[in-house]
Amino acid sequence: MSKIGVFICHCGENISATVDVEKVAEEAAKFDGVEFATHYKYMCSDPGQTLIKNAIREKGLTGVVVGSCSPRMHEPTFRKACAEAGLNPYMCEMANLREHCSWVHEKSEETTEKAIVLIKMLVEKVKKNRSLNAIKVPITKKALVLGGGIAGIQAALDIANAGQQVILVEKDPSIGGHMSQLSETFPTLDCSQCILTPRMVEVAQHPNIKLYNYAELEKLEGFIGNFKATIRLKAKSVDYSICTGCGLCTTKCPSKKIPSEFNEGLGMRTAIYTPFPQAVPNKPVIDRENCNYYKKGVCKICQKVCPTGAIQYDLPDELITEDIGAIVIATGFNVLKTNFFPEYGYGKYPDVITGLQFERLASASGPTLGEIRRPSDGKIPQKIVFIACAGSRDQAKGIPYCSKICCMYTAKHAMLYQHKVHGGESYVFYMDIRAGGKNYEEFIRRAIEDDGVNYVRGRVARIYEKDGKYIVKGVDTLLGSKQIEIEADMVVLATAGVANAGAEELAQKMHVSYDAYHFFAEAHPKLKPVETNTAGIYLCGACQAPKDIPETVGMASGAAAKVIGLFSNDELTREPLIAVVNRCAPPVFSTCVGCFMCQTACPYNAIEREEIKSRNGEVIKTIAKVNPGLCQGCGTCVAFCRSKAIDIQGYSNEQMFAEVMAMLN
Repeated sequence: MSKIGVFICHCGENISATVDVEKVAEEAAKFDGVEFATHYKYMCSDPGQTLIKNAIREKGLTGVVVGSCSPRMHEPTFRKACAEAGLNPYMCEMANLREHCSWVHEKSEETTEKAIVLIKMLVEKVKKNRSLNAIKVPITKKALVLGGGIAGIQAALDIANAGQQVILVEKDPSIGGHMSQLSETFPTLDCSQCILTPRMVEVAQHPNIKLYNYAELEKLEGFIGNFKATIRLKAKSVDYSICTGCGLCTTKCPSKKIPSEFNEGLGMRTAIYTPFPQAVPNKPVIDRENCNYYKKGVCKICQKVCPTGAIQYDLPDELITEDIGAIVIATGFNVLKTNFFPEYGYGKYPDVITGLQFERLASASGPTLGEIRRPSDGKIPQKIVFIACAGSRDQAKGIPYCSKICCMYTAKHAMLYQHKVHGGESYVFYMDIRAGGKNYEEFIRRAIEDDGVNYVRGRVARIYEKDGKYIVKGVDTLLGSKQIEIEADMVVLATAGVANAGAEELAQKMHVSYDAYHFFAEAHPKLKPVETNTAGIYLCGACQAPKDIPETVGMASGAAAKVIGLFSNDELTREPLIAVVNRCAPPVFSTCVGCFMCQTACPYNAIEREEIKSRNGEVIKTIAKVNPGLCQGCGTCVAFCRSKAIDIQGYSNEQMFAEVMAMLN
């Protein structure tokens, strides 16, 4: 016999202003199975919770229905109160009288009647409820951070400084990411390397961080707290255990005309190389595609000059497996190259460069040692044009979004040019200036007012070469779309920030969502900005969308905090409101027919296959099984199941029918 208590909240005046809460409580007391019904002004307050606890103890209640606000807001509050009074927390249900009734209707008899029906529906449901216990999942307290840019570095250090083990995987020979390529950072114009390199060294020396450079994630299995990651360590052809990083091999290598990826093709490197002087680890790798030994079978000069014998040409790729509890994706972004733009010469003009290439020219460690010089002839440009939104906010090019950082770094580039080329002229073509950050607007004003940068509001239609100059044709919309033609010595494109080439493949490998532009998608843009739809996998940095350094660092620390919170307990406690496949007595065992449509439909890969065997080990039947560590209780499998063999605990078909029949009757 059910003994249910009904508790109606006034919610201040949010509910009582349009609903007659006294009448709702009176009518609820008449429902079959209701032992006790009352109302109170603030049921979520301490006196309100005490009222519920006392009623459970004194009346021996077997179920509780609270008519108040959204379950999203206070369901954990009321379930905790029930648990403290000795009632299973999942025998408590909430009727949303605020959002579903009082806020969407005027004060009337019909509004009160609807509230009564909502309470009746939940009373009938709670009769069908059964006690559930929280799911306990053991946790492997080791984090995997993918990507060694500033986001990955920050996340790894935060997790490691909290006393947890971290594996940091970087696909390039050195950590540092795009930030290591920058000259200075806005809005303070700090030296990028001065900020970043101490943190890179800290990562390499931290006792809780294991760094795998020149490595990639090969495969990921498992679920939150219990992932199994297979990592491919790409063959470096150098034994790091005996290499001292002396650099003798790089100076003797005869292949010296390979475009440097770190310098964005503006400088050259050797076939055996470290990407830049401050690289971490500061030990070389051999580029097998360009090494004479791998191409022609001759050379081996680096092996001959190596004082420790670290060069080993036959080193293969190595696969290692690590048990992981949580993963942080910090794989970063990339920028479009100049060959993306037919109107700007399809990349055939050597002095039409990207913003990242300009960074390398302005950097003291760049190919020109910090002097702004034209890549074509090494001359200092006396007139330079910067084009913002090159590719961004352009539906015709398939990139409708704003790349967020371009306005700021274009202003920085113009300022650096004015500081380095005294008497030079700089022009910035822009669509709109978006300077939404601390001291960002002041930075833009400083470029215009103090450094004399000429800002032109309008788009550039075409660039072509004439008599050694680049003719930039555009319009000034602030002057009535007046046509403008500038003879420039160099043009810098603030090209769109785009997802990395392998982002889609990585997302599918890790079973996380991604958007139409292949940026990784968060679980909720406001409430879960660093979480993915796969529990235990978190996001930070520009792999999610273009971001500046302060936002990237902030999100990295946020993702790290999520991991640290997960690792704070030996077991993960999860809500038991998950899918279950029914089991029956032999010879049926389960009404599941083994079609596994649920497995193909599950967005969380929570459906596994279970073999039911006889006593002598023969497989009698193969049925679906839900992994409680992965299931998020979305109910997709329930809708797909042809034999109705799957139910959601707490939302079974029987419970749903009970609610519907209560409403109809």
